[in-house]
Parts: sequence; structure tokens; C-alpha cells
Amino acid sequence: MQLGFLEFEVSDMSRWDSFLTDVLGIVNVGDGRYRLDGYAWRIQLREGPADDLATVGWALEDAELNEALERLAARGHPVQEAAASERGAARRYCFADPAGVPVELVAGMQRADTPFTSPLVSSGFLADDLGLGHLVLTAPDKEASRSFYQDVLGFRLSDHIVCEYYGFPVDLSFFHINPRHHSLAFGGPQQKRLHHFMLETKGVDEVGRCYDRTIKARLSIMQTLGRHPNDRMLSFYAMTPS
Repeated sequence: MQLGFLEFEVSDMSRWDSFLTDVLGIVNVGDGRYRLDGYAWRIQLREGPADDLATVGWALEDAELNEALERLAARGHPVQEAAASERGAARRYCFADPAGVPVELVAGMQRADTPFTSPLVSSGFLADDLGLGHLVLTAPDKEASRSFYQDVLGFRLSDHIVCEYYGFPVDLSFFHINPRHHSLAFGGPQQKRLHHFMLETKGVDEVGRCYDRTIKARLSIMQTLGRHPNDRMLSFYAMTPS
């Protein structure tokens, strides 16, 4: 299981295209889709007023997908089968998590025909079997979200971070589904469905170069370079065009 794809509804497609390609260094492959590893695409843009996460796609093997669907049915959680070809997959099922975030489970995500290369990120991204990265979602009812992702979808708790950060209380829970430290985390309610998403590079120099490109693009830096105490990622946080 892995974080398969993210779909965003954005009001300014051109600014997002520049952000993804000229700042982050991933590749536009057409139809609003972007590639960063051996899969055909990982990020999808669609035009609209929400300026928010539209869909989270989790990729599974067939057997894992069947088990997840059985657990969803046992809970009476509404699930709708959808046209898998729209995602370039073999199977696709849609529902909402307890926070109302649209979620899709897919099997048979399409691989690309050629190796991935980025014109800006020479070492490439650490993705493929680990998934595209991680994300932090809104969770107005944290226990309901924990129970859903852990007990129904099969995520496993990695750890918690509980502290005070510049006067703000922090209480985050982190969950893994493969060797990546976490593919999902949530704390409490957020203004948007998504707090942030993370892309991991294979070389630390790429983080510094992206930091420079972010400043050059005049995007707001929300947190400067630092390292988390749990996954040990050296990173920075920037505001997207949304």
C-alpha cells in the first residue's frame, strides 16, 4: 500500500503548473497530470474555486483492496465503484473519510513506459514503492479519523508529536503503510482539507536548491530549514499558489 496520487482543485492552473515544474521540479505529462517517478503520474490538477485538496488516492494490490472493501462494508461505510480508466488504474473505489475528505482506493496504477528524469532534481525523488510522499489531513474528530485509518484501512501508528510550537499546541499522530516513516498524519481541524504534502528527494542538496527556487518564485516560506524529531527529514515549508 502507498500514497498513490493527489488531486487538487485550483483556481490558477498556470501558477500551479509553474509551481510544480519550475519550483518543485516534477514533470507535466499533459491533461493536468504530473509525474515524479516510475508511475505514469502522481499529481492531478483540475480547475475550480476550492483551492484545496480534491482527492487522496491510496494504491493497493488486489488482495489488499479486497480486504479493505470488506472492512468498509462491515462498518456500513458508503463506497462507490468508479471508472478506473479515469485514473489509469485497473480498479477504483470512492468514499469520504470521517473528516469528509474524498478518498479513492485504486489497484493497478499505470507505470510509465520510460525512466523518470527531472530537469531540476538531478538525483530524483524517493517515491515509487514508497508512494509519492506524505500528507497531513484535517481531522475535526481525531479519534474517529484514527479508528478509520487504523482499524478499517489498515494503517499502523508510527508515533506522536505532542509539544508547544511558538505558543501553539501541537498534537499530531503519524501513520505508516510501508517502510516510509509515515504516509499520513493528522492533528485537529484545519482551515483546508490539507495542511501540507511532502515530496522527498534522494539528495540533501536538492532541498537547498528547491529552497532557492522557492525564494526566486516569491512564494512565502512558512518554516525555514529544519529537521523533524521523528522521521529526521531535513525540510522547509512553502505556501502553494492556493
